[in-house]
Amino acid sequence: MYSALDGQACADHDRSKGEGVGVQEYTGIKLELEDKLACLAPWEGKKIFLVAATLRPETMFGQTNCYILPKGKYGLYEMKNGDLFVMSARAAKNCAYQELTPVDREYPCLAEILGSEFIGKRVKAPLSSYGTVFILPMTSIKMTKGTGIVTSVPSDSPDDFAMLRDLQNDAKLRAELKVDEAWVKDFKPVPIIDIEGMGDLCAEHACNEFKVKTHKDEKKLLEAKDKCYQLGFTKGVMKVGPVGMKVEAAKVQIKQEMIAAGLAVNYYEPEKQVVSRTGDDCIVALCDQWLNDYGEESWKNAVKAHVKSDNFETYNPKTKHEFVAILDWLKEWGCSRTTGLGTKVPWDDQFVIESLSDSTIYMAYYTIAGLLQGPDNLDGKKVGPSGIPAEAMSIEAFNYIFLDAPYDASI
Repeated sequence: MYSALDGQACADHDRSKGEGVGVQEYTGIKLELEDKLACLAPWEGKKIFLVAATLRPETMFGQTNCYILPKGKYGLYEMKNGDLFVMSARAAKNCAYQELTPVDREYPCLAEILGSEFIGKRVKAPLSSYGTVFILPMTSIKMTKGTGIVTSVPSDSPDDFAMLRDLQNDAKLRAELKVDEAWVKDFKPVPIIDIEGMGDLCAEHACNEFKVKTHKDEKKLLEAKDKCYQLGFTKGVMKVGPVGMKVEAAKVQIKQEMIAAGLAVNYYEPEKQVVSRTGDDCIVALCDQWLNDYGEESWKNAVKAHVKSDNFETYNPKTKHEFVAILDWLKEWGCSRTTGLGTKVPWDDQFVIESLSDSTIYMAYYTIAGLLQGPDNLDGKKVGPSGIPAEAMSIEAFNYIFLDAPYDASI
């Protein structure tokens, strides 16, 4: 997590909003624009892609269309390999800090385009059995999440199924959204994943089960989505592509294959909004940072054994359960930053220890601060009750106190 304003990683205690929020990994699906737009005429002859961020690359076999926000403001951005991406400015900023643009951390907008200009245009949908699909409007798209472009898989996404069904059956809705019937009528959900108890069109099954009547039934659609995604990931088996493979494994394989074939890119952003204490809306960036490997098995198991032992008393079973849960998911933890007040990283003085990690060092110092400074000597200019001057507190002295190192009277 990174603040471009501060020019450094934004750890939990550096945030005014979003403490505990992590990084979300997406697959950016490259939907090549097939039709011409007058506003994009200067780039005629170059490949232009609408990029949709998805968590489920294994479902791309079932794409029937893609959605865009009619009033959304999109930009055209050049990538390092020469591709031109259409996406939100926010997504382009994330890309620029993930080494996808020609110049790292720069993302000049070549053209600004309103989402409505793309509606009814055709794009190539990679892996889709339809090959070419239409761009349709969706007013619920949020420009603050993903790329502002959504690829539609009505076989396995209840939201997509409900919207496509409404557009196919409701002439009034088509007129309201200015959608031509030809853009939707021949696109039926494609069976791509078989789920025990739900069949191979789980979105339709779930919408019927939860009695979803229209694409506006938000609460029911959320219940349907939760069931489809949970069972699809844990029990789903592929019917296309790697036939017979479990979805859990297929997701990884298909993503790797799509990226290798130039059909997709890795794309990351915060799971939810993260705001630094300086008021900056944070992004996800590739940057140099030291991390503590809390997920190292021998360390983790030793700590977990201690937490579960009688020597660790929390007085509340829930608290102990939370400790164990955190030990299970905690892996790498950023422990350094580039600027600010704090203690230098001992082995690399270009970095400062991250504030939360640094605060644990203060706690250790507090145990002896009263002897070294005293209650009325916070700046340490006077010798405290112990009679030990500040310059005598060498690394060797601290090692003797805290690490049980041998005492050397000559130092």
